[in-house]
Amino acid sequence: MKYVRRAVYALLAGVLVNYLALITVPLSRAAMGAAAAWLGGLLALAGFVYINLCPLPKTAPTKRIRYLAEGCELLWLFAVSFALTLCVQPVWLWWVFAGSGSRDGAVFVVLLDLLLAVCSLCVLFWNGMIRVYLTSVQLGVKHRVLAALCGWIPLVNLWYLMKIIYITGKEAEFETEKWELDAVRAESEICKTKYPILMVHGVFFRDFRYLNYWGRIPKELSRNGAAVYYGQQQSAAAVEDSGKELAERIRQIVKETGCEKVNIIAHSKGGLDSRAAISHCSMAPYVATLTTINTPHRGCIFAEYLLGKVPQAVREKIAAAYNAALRKVGDPNPDFLAAVTDLTESACLRRNEVTPDIPGVVYESVMSYCKKAQHGRFPLNMTYPVVKHFDGLNDGLVSVESAKWGEKFTLLEPQGKRGISHGDVVDLNRENIRGFDVREFYVKLAADLKRRGY
Repeated sequence: MKYVRRAVYALLAGVLVNYLALITVPLSRAAMGAAAAWLGGLLALAGFVYINLCPLPKTAPTKRIRYLAEGCELLWLFAVSFALTLCVQPVWLWWVFAGSGSRDGAVFVVLLDLLLAVCSLCVLFWNGMIRVYLTSVQLGVKHRVLAALCGWIPLVNLWYLMKIIYITGKEAEFETEKWELDAVRAESEICKTKYPILMVHGVFFRDFRYLNYWGRIPKELSRNGAAVYYGQQQSAAAVEDSGKELAERIRQIVKETGCEKVNIIAHSKGGLDSRAAISHCSMAPYVATLTTINTPHRGCIFAEYLLGKVPQAVREKIAAAYNAALRKVGDPNPDFLAAVTDLTESACLRRNEVTPDIPGVVYESVMSYCKKAQHGRFPLNMTYPVVKHFDGLNDGLVSVESAKWGEKFTLLEPQGKRGISHGDVVDLNRENIRGFDVREFYVKLAADLKRRGY
């Protein structure tokens, strides 16, 4: 039924576009009365305006999804209308010239006819394009830029238009399904764990209020009942220093909420910071579980190699620039070199010897990997082959072997050709990956913690 309605709507849009343009023909040929022609034109204009304002039934769960779906539909209507116009216009224009007694009059009618057709199509196109540009997450910067560039190349622009329609259509459909799923299970609060969830970020990032390190994951967890907090440690510091910051954060959460303990979900270096807080800062009584995500527990060989190859003067210059920049955005005492050094293989192996797992705390780990360099966005697409050379199978930064830790290890296997990069696994790019629903993965992770009494 959905596709029948869509086909009828598209055909109607094409007819309206062409009728608005071709209204000049019967007027010029007196094929119908002027009053009837103008009445038909007004009705066609009203229908055209309605289609632009309401291309779809208003059933989407949020305004963003509705505007996205409407924009996608308007682009589809434009494509059909454009194709129909290419078929109809030559016939009608030939008819004008063939039956016109005045060549000058015919030229005027033709020009007016084409102007009305182009204007109508432009309204459909820009109405749709503006909507998807303003609301789509999956288009990203790449597709937006490429669409603008391809727009000047005949035939290529039509191909890229269909690509945009496909991407935004899938996005609207996927997001609608997510909301419907959450609505069905809202009352069950499957992520309402006994202890709140503390999400700990990795190196070189901070917990900004309006730029969430974890992408769409926290909202999805909260929507399903979870109480979510953030580590708020500095973006770059030695593991032990970050561990002390996390320990203070855990004390704060326990004191404010009376929750007794927290479940930690930590990404990348955040997993090392969390282990330090538990083992060296007496946080074991306040931590129920620690789940590390793509954490280099055994370090990165390539990081050690790079540190050894880069001249000391260059290292210090880069560190000084980074530290100065991060102080301006909130880090009180960032230490770029200390953070990077603590991620090397030798540093991690030494730390493991003096950082035992504490009885009473459940340690688990998760890891993903890429199959090709291009599966990771910049700069992971550049680091992937280097890490593969030194460390083997990896996510663009961390090897699979380095991430294994604790009582349970989960390896996220990519489906098809697509891999899951270091950024993908925390929804850093807000990308819907076919075969891996990152938000649903964390929902199931939290649901499992709840099921086990944590």
